[in-house]
Amino acid sequence: MTTSEWGRVDNDGTVYVKTTDGERQVGQVPDTSPEEALAFFTKRFDALVVEVDLLHRRVNSGVLSPDEAASRVKSVRAEVVEANAVGDLAGLAAKLDELGPVIASQRDLRRAEKARKADEAREGKEALAAEAEKIASGRDWRNGANRLRELLDQWKQLPRLDRATDDELWKRFSSARSAYTKARKAHFAQQDERREGARVIKERLVKEAEAIADSTEWGPTAGRYRDLMRQWKAAGPAPKAVDDQLWGRFRGAQDRFFGARDAANAALDAEFAANAEVKEAILVEAEALLPITDLAAAKATFRGIAERWDEAGKVPRARIKELEGRMRVVEQEIRKLEDDQWRRTDPEKSARADDMVSKLESAIAEAEEKLAKAQASGDQKRIAELEKNLEGQRSFLEMARRASADFS
Repeated sequence: MTTSEWGRVDNDGTVYVKTTDGERQVGQVPDTSPEEALAFFTKRFDALVVEVDLLHRRVNSGVLSPDEAASRVKSVRAEVVEANAVGDLAGLAAKLDELGPVIASQRDLRRAEKARKADEAREGKEALAAEAEKIASGRDWRNGANRLRELLDQWKQLPRLDRATDDELWKRFSSARSAYTKARKAHFAQQDERREGARVIKERLVKEAEAIADSTEWGPTAGRYRDLMRQWKAAGPAPKAVDDQLWGRFRGAQDRFFGARDAANAALDAEFAANAEVKEAILVEAEALLPITDLAAAKATFRGIAERWDEAGKVPRARIKELEGRMRVVEQEIRKLEDDQWRRTDPEKSARADDMVSKLESAIAEAEEKLAKAQASGDQKRIAELEKNLEGQRSFLEMARRASADFS
């Protein structure tokens, strides 16, 4: 019989392994030496050691999920316990048992990580739902739709939550998208309706603008074009392609009319240039009257000048303000002197001024008599009062005499 630390071989080639529960037969290798038979089953044990070591490393490295690791440990442990091999099977099984706490710790870590990711996903989806609701409550039709598409892409990248929470948040998000889309469609439908209405109005305005483009009634037609432009602006935009085309026609009609008016005015200006030269010569005569020293003579001369001024006719528009302004200066100076003369010779005002002088003189004479009596009686208080009143009345009398003199 041949023995070793972990097993033995009977003379008939039967091999046994030593365990904590006693010996267990693992096999028989006939027709070979006991040493070779024992070595055969020892090699089987060595293969188990390699397998356990590899599993040990894989579990500790975390490449296996906790469930995969636990299943693999259970399977390998069953192999070790029932192995037909010679070696420290109990020690090998104990080494596998060391992985239990490791797997439990990894399971806890994964559970915590899963919970953390679930919290992050919930917070992320809550934020996406809140932003979608904010967009739905606004009226940013241009950027809102693009932003909601971006939010949907972000939603798809987040992991699912528990069914109840995920369904609730998705309902908020989806409802916000639906509400926004509905409002956006309604907005653009109203906008299309308004633009169609604007198209009808602008087509009418274009037809009228083209109908009066060849008019030679410059004043009324120019005013009508201003009215048409106000109506054009008030109508709002039509569909862009149509709007541009209608504006081109409208502007073309305007340009044709105003171009013709400008050409006609230019011809009139050339015709009126000679009139302007005549009026410049007349202005020299009118301005020579200033400063006026003899109003009557100036008025007589200016009447003749004004008649010749009217007979000279129209001048170019660009010179109307200048020439009329210079003539107005002379006319206003004559009128100013006339007004001053009238104020000085107004009979009614002169009579009122003379009457005021007379009344003040009487009042002063009466006050002087009262003062003489007060002085005779020695009433100082009365004397002071009368002297003060006399001083004011004499001052008013002086002013009234000057006013009366202005009318004499």
